[in-house]
Amino acid sequence: MTVEFCGEEFVAPEGAPLTIGRVADVEIDDNPYLHRVFLQVHREHDLWWLTNVGSTLTATVGDRKGLFQAWLNPGARIPLALEAFTVWFTAGPTTYDFDITVDDATFTTIENDPEPEPEDSPGETTVGRVSMTPDQKLLVVALCESFLRTSYAGQGQIPSSAQAAERLGWTTTKFNRKLDNVCQKLADAGTRGLHGGPGKLASNRKARLVEHALSTRMVTEADLALLD
Repeated sequence: MTVEFCGEEFVAPEGAPLTIGRVADVEIDDNPYLHRVFLQVHREHDLWWLTNVGSTLTATVGDRKGLFQAWLNPGARIPLALEAFTVWFTAGPTTYDFDITVDDATFTTIENDPEPEPEDSPGETTVGRVSMTPDQKLLVVALCESFLRTSYAGQGQIPSSAQAAERLGWTTTKFNRKLDNVCQKLADAGTRGLHGGPGKLASNRKARLVEHALSTRMVTEADLALLD
């Protein structure tokens, strides 16, 4: 089992956990918002497991084809039973990602022919089971731009609402209104972590939206062509 971060590879030992965090086997960053040890990978029952050993941060785990996604809360763990995964997480103002490759994976990802999607309404695009207007798709691309332009796992900055609005030539009010609409659509479709309310900062919601969009391949490098 290999973790790749910023072009460097770390091979997990069989008899001890491989730790990931601010002060760990895989040193992510000296970001004070990041746990000293946030995640760990270990071998148990002939499977590799990824465990969130932090107390506040969450991680989004997805396969390379956008067919599988898990949201890893503090204390949660998942088996790494497929060949390859990408993990995203946000600490303070920075979002990070790293890749996991499993040599002796228990299962193989198989893509079935998708069921025919219902025809979109004029001016809408169906992403998974959620219909997005062109402006809503643009908003997601603008938030994910720095990650889509990076060719390797590492870190990126999610723009503020004002920065993203300026990138799109919108007012901040328009951007926030459309962000509300996108988050509500995805929340209605079952995506967790996108609701507002007490303790739910706008930056946290945007980070969760970016992690979800990248892990499900809601947006890809090809969508960068939509931006000016």
